[in-house]
Amino acid sequence: MKLRFKVQEYQTQAVNAVVDCFKGQPFQGLAKYRIDPGVLKEGQQYRAELNDGLRNAEILLGNEQVLENIREVQARQQLPPSTGLTDFTTFDRKGKSVPVKPAYRKLALEACPFHLDVEMETGTGKTYVYTKTIFELNQRYGWSKFIIIVPSIAIREGVYKSFEITQEHFAELYEKKARFFIYNSSRLHEVESFSSDAGINVMIMNIQAFNARGKDARRMFMELDDFQSRRPIDVIAANRPILILDEPQKMEGTATLEALPQFKPLFILRYSATHRTRHNLVHRLDAVDAYNKKLVKKIAVRGIQPLGQSGAAAYLYLEGIDISPDHAPVARIEFEEKLKSGKIRRRLRRLRQGDNLHELSGGLEAYRGFTISNIDARQDVVEFTNGQELHSGQAHGDVGEQDIRRIQIRETIRAHLQREQQLFPRGIKVLSLFFIDEVVKYRDYEQEDTKGEYARIFEEEYEQLKAEMLEQLPLEPGMEKYLAYLKGIEAADTHKGYFSIDKKSGRLKDPELGKFGDEKLAKDVDAYDLILKDKERLLSFEEPTRFIFSHSALREGWDNPNVFTLCMLKHSDNTISRRQEVGRGLRLCVNKDGERMDTPAVVHDINVLTVVANESYSEFVKGLQKEIAESITSRPRRATVDYFKGKVIQTDSGKVEIDENMARQIYRYLVKNDYTDDNDRITDAYHEHRRNDSLAELPDALKPY
Repeated sequence: MKLRFKVQEYQTQAVNAVVDCFKGQPFQGLAKYRIDPGVLKEGQQYRAELNDGLRNAEILLGNEQVLENIREVQARQQLPPSTGLTDFTTFDRKGKSVPVKPAYRKLALEACPFHLDVEMETGTGKTYVYTKTIFELNQRYGWSKFIIIVPSIAIREGVYKSFEITQEHFAELYEKKARFFIYNSSRLHEVESFSSDAGINVMIMNIQAFNARGKDARRMFMELDDFQSRRPIDVIAANRPILILDEPQKMEGTATLEALPQFKPLFILRYSATHRTRHNLVHRLDAVDAYNKKLVKKIAVRGIQPLGQSGAAAYLYLEGIDISPDHAPVARIEFEEKLKSGKIRRRLRRLRQGDNLHELSGGLEAYRGFTISNIDARQDVVEFTNGQELHSGQAHGDVGEQDIRRIQIRETIRAHLQREQQLFPRGIKVLSLFFIDEVVKYRDYEQEDTKGEYARIFEEEYEQLKAEMLEQLPLEPGMEKYLAYLKGIEAADTHKGYFSIDKKSGRLKDPELGKFGDEKLAKDVDAYDLILKDKERLLSFEEPTRFIFSHSALREGWDNPNVFTLCMLKHSDNTISRRQEVGRGLRLCVNKDGERMDTPAVVHDINVLTVVANESYSEFVKGLQKEIAESITSRPRRATVDYFKGKVIQTDSGKVEIDENMARQIYRYLVKNDYTDDNDRITDAYHEHRRNDSLAELPDALKPY
C-alpha cells in the first residue's frame, strides 16, 4: 500500500509565499567554481573535471526590493507588515513578545540578510511544503543546493522518509528528481557529490552534526586527514546553500547560532507551528486556521478523574451512559463484588435506576446506601440515594495507579472499536497508540510469556470488549465483513511494541536519551527506522496490528495518519505539552488505497482523534486550550478601527486598501448590529449570522466592497 499525494491549494499558498519573496530574481542556473581539492596524498593527481563545482547563483535583487516583495506577500494574507529585514521578535513561554537578544540578532545577520518564517500547524504537511518549495525555487530561479537542519534524530529520519515516499509524486510534477542524503562525517564523499552535482541536491542534517560533545564533536569544523586536510564546513559553504530549519524554536542554542554563519547561506527559511523567535513571517496557518479549514482531525477527550480516595470508600467507576429509544438510560458502572469463594473481584455491569449496589456486590458493607436514584444522560451523571454523584469518567474510592491505567487501556480499546465499526465500511484502517515510560511495562523478560503488565491488561480487556461488541453488533448489511474481520484477529496478534532493540540480545529496551532543547528524546536510529519502515504497512487490513505501544521518548517518530486514539500510559511530565502529544494524531487519515479522506462535507465526521488522558477531562481540555491560545498570540483579538485600516481587500474592480474612513464605517457596522462587545471582541451573534448566511445588510457606502 502506498500513500498518495495530491496538489492542495493551502500548501501551494505556503510555497508561493516563500517563492514570491524573490520575485524579479532572474533564472540564472548554477554558477561554476573550483572545489578546493585540499592536500593531495602521495600518488594522487589533480583532475579539473572532478573538481568543477556548481553553486547557487547570488541574489541579484537589492534588499529594498526583497523587503517590498515580503510586504506584498504579507499584505495578501493580512499579516502584519515587516518594518525592515531585521524586524525580529522573541516570544516567551507564555507567548508574550520580548526584545530579541542583541547576540541573537548579530549572529542571524552575520549568517545572511534574508530570514523568512512559515508558520504551519502540526499535521498540515510542512515537510511536503518545504520539499515543494525546493522544487519551485529550482524551477523559477535555478537554485539547487539546499540543507535541511533539524533538532533531533526522530525528525531527521522522518524528513528522509518523507523525501522517499514523495519522490515519485514530485517527479511527476516537475519531471526531475532530487538527490537527498543524511550528512554523516564518515561519508564525506557525499559532500563532494553535493558540490559537483548539477541537479537538485538536498543535505539533511541534525544539529548534533555540529554542536555535539565527545570524540566526534564538531568534526564538521576540523581539518580531517581523510578529507584531504579540509574542513567539511568549508566545502559545504562554497555552495552558498539555502538553509531550511525545521522546528527552529528547538535550535536557538549558542552552538547552533554560531554555526549558521559558517554555512554562508543565501537565505534561511524557518518552518514551525510554534516559532519562539519570529523573523519575517510570510505565511501563517495556525491551529485555528487548520481546524476551521478542516485540515486536521477534530479532537475528543476522555479523561479519568479519581475521587474520594480515603482507602476505605467503595470503588466505583462510571464508564458512560447508554441511551436508547426503547428503554430508560443505562449506566455502565464498574464496582467490586464478593464471590462465593470469598474473593473480591471488579466487574463492569449495565445498571438502571433503582439498582442497589449493596445487594449486587454480594453484601459488601462499603456499598450500603449506593442505590441509583437517577441517571441523567444529558449531564452524564449518576446520582445515588446517599447523595453521592458520579460523572462519566470519574473513579471513586480505592483507586490506585494500576486501576487508572486499566481504565485508560479499556477506554482506548472501546474508543478504537467504536471508531473502527464506523470506518471499516469506508475502507479505513484504524490505529491506536499507547505511550508508555518504560519497556518492562510492555515486554517483561522475567516472565515466562515475556508479557509486561500493560500487555497483559490489554489482552484481558480487549477480549472482554471484543466479546461484548460481537454480542451487541446488529446484523445490518455490510456488518458481516466487519464481524469477520473482528473475529479473525486474536488479542495477542493485534498489538505490537515499537522500541529500541538491544543489538546483542535482540530484546526490546528503553531508549538512550538525548537532550533536545527542553526535552529528552530517544537517540536510537533503529527504533525510528522500525517505526518509519512499518508506516505504510500498518495502513493495510492484511496487517493485524491495530494497537501500538511505544516509548514516550519516541513520540516525534509517530505521525501515522490513521492514529485515531492516543493514550498516555505514563507519569505526568511537564516538559511535554498536551499539544505535542495531540500532534501525534492530528493528520487526516487515508483509506486502503492511500487516498486522503479530506472531503470538506464529511471530514470531521471521519477524522476524530480521541485522547484518553491521565487526568480529568476538564483539566486536559483547559490545559490544551491554554497552550493553543499561547501559541497564537500574533492573531488579532479585537475588531478596532486600527485593525481594519491598511488592510487590502480584493473586489470586482481590483484591490482596495481600506482607509481610515472605510475602517470607521466597518467598525460602526459591527457595533450597531451587536457583532462586537464592549471590548471590541467578536460576539457569538456574528459567528451565528455568518454561519447562517444572515449577516445584517451593509450600509450603502460599504456595499461595493
